[in-house]
Amino acid sequence: MKNKDTEKTRTPAEPRKRAVAAAMGGEGLELEFRPLTPERWGDFEALFGARGACGGCWCMFFRLTRSEFERGKGDGNRAAMKALVDGGEVPGILAYAAGEPVGWCAVAPRERYGALARSRVLAPLDASPVWSVVCFFVARPFRRRGVSERLLRAACDWAAGRGADTVEGYPTEPKKGSMPDVFAYMGLPSAFARAGFSEVARRSPQRPIVRRRSRVEG
Repeated sequence: MKNKDTEKTRTPAEPRKRAVAAAMGGEGLELEFRPLTPERWGDFEALFGARGACGGCWCMFFRLTRSEFERGKGDGNRAAMKALVDGGEVPGILAYAAGEPVGWCAVAPRERYGALARSRVLAPLDASPVWSVVCFFVARPFRRRGVSERLLRAACDWAAGRGADTVEGYPTEPKKGSMPDVFAYMGLPSAFARAGFSEVARRSPQRPIVRRRSRVEG
């Protein structure tokens, strides 16, 4: 377990991540997955960096109203996420390579994400108690190396261990084969398909809704 005082002063780890990625490039990527708990908050901060992953989000977009999110961009959203973690909620899974945090997947019961219920495209399909995957963030040196797919599998295992029967996702369908990473934060259909998800609905051309039984082996 890491010392909290060490975590508070930990600097962004991008140079270390590049070194780790280079060292592991020819030998396959060994990953470990851990839930985000208070003692791992420093790792989450190091992964997300000063921008809170993107635009001061800190993975709070789907948990807040639009006005709350905009007011909290940056430090406010960071504090809101930290309060969740300190209060005992596990908002997602961290991926580690050689001890360094390199990826994140947000997963929780669907009702924890109020923005889904308010969305015309992403509103619940039915009353089944699914868990939802709403966000990924992978350190730049580790992108396009299958980290998202493996995070998805770890998220399903985590949800299953807490009683979830079904996990749901909302990936972004690229219009022309690929898209900038910043627009793919909800994942890509190809990664969900490789992790065992199947499309169950599509209310928008670029936004399929996919599901997987969380206890499926693979």
